[in-house]
Formats: sequence, structure tokens, C-alpha cells
Amino acid sequence: MSGRVHLPQILRGGAAAVVLALLSACAPGANEPMLPQYTTNGYRLGSGDTIRVITFGEDQLTGEFSVDDQGKISLPLLGTVQAAGLTPEQFGQKISSGLEGRHLLRDASVSVQVLAYRPIYVLGEVNKPGQYPFQPGMTMLTAVAVAGGFTYRSVEDYASDVRTIDGTVTQGNVTPGSFLAPGDVLKIYERRF
Repeated sequence: MSGRVHLPQILRGGAAAVVLALLSACAPGANEPMLPQYTTNGYRLGSGDTIRVITFGEDQLTGEFSVDDQGKISLPLLGTVQAAGLTPEQFGQKISSGLEGRHLLRDASVSVQVLAYRPIYVLGEVNKPGQYPFQPGMTMLTAVAVAGGFTYRSVEDYASDVRTIDGTVTQGNVTPGSFLAPGDVLKIYERRF
């Protein structure tokens, strides 16, 4: 009879489905939660950023400074000032208030601009893993391109990202179109099959 299905055929088909389901569940990093989308609104300074402080009419108080590993910057006349966690605008206001509070300047006009963001790190299955300069608007895919592209063993649909948000280290997955933040550590997974 041609209409009969033998039990071994059903078992083989079901076993194949189970094996495929198990293999997809074993994909590296597949169970990691998605990292919240990074937005560029209100960028906050952090260790490794290089900034330019411009004090209007005061050349000796204008210059380039790097945020140290404690999140601070040493400024002329003010000494060490906490910068990490503040937006460039907030940091400019903090400098203005400090100069006015010490009666060094009246109506101090200070602006702060980011010259170089802290770097990102791209690890795992890329052709040139390492540290790379961050550029605003950088996505997982552009970071991989800067790092020489995917290897033949790469998982290309998502990657692990370690990000520090308000002093808290958070880890999760990002997709190729997800925006990265300065200081992110991106790891491209290796396919198992």
C-alpha cells in the first residue's frame, strides 16, 4: 500500500526536527538578551575622551585635555575637576561656575567639544581584532568593517556587546544595525556548525 507511512519514517523526520531545534538553541550567544538601543542624545564624557575647552577671551584657559582613568581633568587655575558622567555642556557650565566662584573671571563663557571619543574594541571572529577609534553613528556592522570584516566562521546576525551605562557594566546582544557607544567591547561569535 502506497498510502501507509511506516513508523521509522516518522521517527526519522521527527528526529531531524529535534536535532535542528537543538542546534539552533546551541547557537553561541543566542540566549543573551538584546542590549538597549544606544542614543546619541546627551553624550556623557568618560575616561579616554579627549576634549577641547574654549574659554572666551582667555587663551591661557583654552586647550585640549584628556579625561583620565578616574574620570577627571586637570585644568589651569581650577585643578582636578570631575568630568565623567557630564555632558560637554554641563562640564562647560561646571568650569564657568568654578572660575566665577573663585573670583577668577566674571561672566565666564566656556564651551566644551569632544575631539576624540574613547575607543571601541572588536574581538572574536573578525580579520583584525583590536582597538579602534569610535565615530558617532558607528554600528555593529561598521565596526566589523573597520576590523577587516567577518571571518568565514562568524555569526553575522548578532554579536555580544559589553557597555558601561552610568557606571554599570551591561552585556547583551546587538544586531548589525545597532548603534555602538564609545568604550563598547564588541565580540563576534564563532559558528559551531
